[in-house]
Amino acid sequence: MKKTLVSLASVALLLAACSRPAPPEEPIRAVKVITVGASAAVTNREYAGEVRAQVESRLGFRVGGKLIKRQAELGQHVNAGQVLAQLDPQDYRLAADAARAQVAVAATNRNLAAADFKRYQALKDQNFISGAELERRDATLKAAQAQLQQAQSQSAVQGNQTDYAVLKADVSGVVTAVEAEPGQVVAAGAPVVRIAADGVRDVVFSVPEDKVAGLKVGAPVRIRVWAQDAELQGRVREVAASSDPVTRTYPVKVSIDSKAAPPLGATVYVIPDASAVVGAPVIKLPTSALRQDGQTTTVWVLDKASMTVRSQPIRIATADGNDVVVASGLTPGMLVVSAGVHVLSPGQKVSIYASNRAVAQYGRAQSAPDSIAKTIAIPALAAPAASAVQAK
Repeated sequence: MKKTLVSLASVALLLAACSRPAPPEEPIRAVKVITVGASAAVTNREYAGEVRAQVESRLGFRVGGKLIKRQAELGQHVNAGQVLAQLDPQDYRLAADAARAQVAVAATNRNLAAADFKRYQALKDQNFISGAELERRDATLKAAQAQLQQAQSQSAVQGNQTDYAVLKADVSGVVTAVEAEPGQVVAAGAPVVRIAADGVRDVVFSVPEDKVAGLKVGAPVRIRVWAQDAELQGRVREVAASSDPVTRTYPVKVSIDSKAAPPLGATVYVIPDASAVVGAPVIKLPTSALRQDGQTTTVWVLDKASMTVRSQPIRIATADGNDVVVASGLTPGMLVVSAGVHVLSPGQKVSIYASNRAVAQYGRAQSAPDSIAKTIAIPALAAPAASAVQAK
C-alpha cells in the first residue's frame, strides 16, 4: 500500500513537471488616439498645368529639299542667327548660275540696243532717217532695258532660294522639339525645329466650362510647383474665347516671372485666389487610422470607460492629401486610434500613449477637394464645429 502511494506521488510529480505553463497575459498596448471633431470644408479648386514659353516658334525651311545636316539638338540653347539645319543646295546653286547667265544675256542685248539707238540718233540729226525709225530704235532699247531688270530680279530670287537652304534661328531660346532628321526630304514650310524663346514664361492649364466664368484676365493666382516645395504668384494673361474641340475645356494662360519660373515643361498646380468656397462641416481622419475589414473600411474606436477598442465601419467621401473625409460612421467626440491599427483586436485593452512633448492640433479646417461640395452630399453635423485634437 505504501509503495502504491509512493508510485502515485511520483507519477503526479512527473505529470506536473511535463505540463505546459500558463501563457502570460498579453501586455496592454499603448495607442495614439485623436478626438473626432468637425470643421468647415474649405474647397480650393486646383488645376494641373504646365510651364511653357510665352513665345514658341516652329521653324521650317522656306524651300523644299533633302535635309543633309541638322546642328540643333533637343534641349540645346541657341542664339539668334545660329545655324540650325541645312538642305542640299546643289539644285539652287545651279538655278542661281542660270539666272546670272540670263542677266549677262539681257545686259548684252541692252548694250546692243543702246548702241543702235545712239547711231540712229546721229543719222536722225543729219536727216538721213525719219523720226519713226528713231522711235522704233528707242522702243527696242526700252524693251532690252526691261528684260535686263527682269533677269536681275530673277537672279536675286534664285540667290535668296540658295540662302533659304540654310535654316537659322530667329530668336534666342531653347530647342524644345526636333521634327526632322538628316536624309529626310522636307517640304517648304514643314516644321523642323521648335524653339521656346527666352523671356517671360506662362503656366498653361485648362478649366471646365462651368468654372471658366470665374477666371478673369488680370486675376491673381497661386502656383505650386510639383517637384519643389515652392509657391509662386502669377496673373491670368489670357482666357481662351472657345473651348478645345477634343477636351471641351478652356485653355488659360498665367504669366509668371521668368527669373523664378520652373524649367520648361515642369508640372505645376494652379490655385485661383477667388476659388475658395467654405462648405458644410466635415470629419477628417489621417489615413493611418484606417483598416480594411473585407470590403468594409473600419477604424478602432476607444471606449474610455473600459479602455477597450471596438471596430467601427465608416464610409469615405474622398481623399485630401494624407487625410480622408468621412461621410458617415463617426460623430464628434469619439476617440479613434490613429496609429498601430493592424495589431489590435476587438475588445483588447489598451492605454493612451502620452508623449513627453506638447501635441499640436490636428487638421484645423484643412482644404478639402472640390468633389466634396460638388459630388458628395455630406449633411451638416449637429455637434458644434471643433478641431480634431490629439488625446492626451
